[in-house]
Amino acid sequence: MSIWIAIAVTAAGCYLVKLLGLSVPSGVLERPLVKRLATLVPVALLAALTAQQTFSTGHSLKLDASAAGLAAAALALLLRAPFLVVVGAAVVVTALLRALTG
Repeated sequence: MSIWIAIAVTAAGCYLVKLLGLSVPSGVLERPLVKRLATLVPVALLAALTAQQTFSTGHSLKLDASAAGLAAAALALLLRAPFLVVVGAAVVVTALLRALTG
């Protein structure tokens, strides 16, 4: 039963955080610093999540095929490739390395 209590408390907390975000006055949201942070924070969070998922297993560092795939995607981005080509390059490099080391 304690799991359901934790789920209910988490759901209520998420609802309250969402409600808090909706109750911020529009004057605060129009400030240049807030606008700048609102555009930069999602990118930073996505980059951190990508790095954590690519380079770690628990409490240790790993360098495997997924790191090479990420490097291939970064190279494709530097060459200004379209998004699908970037994703495709990462998938192909990761799959090939996993097949070779497999």
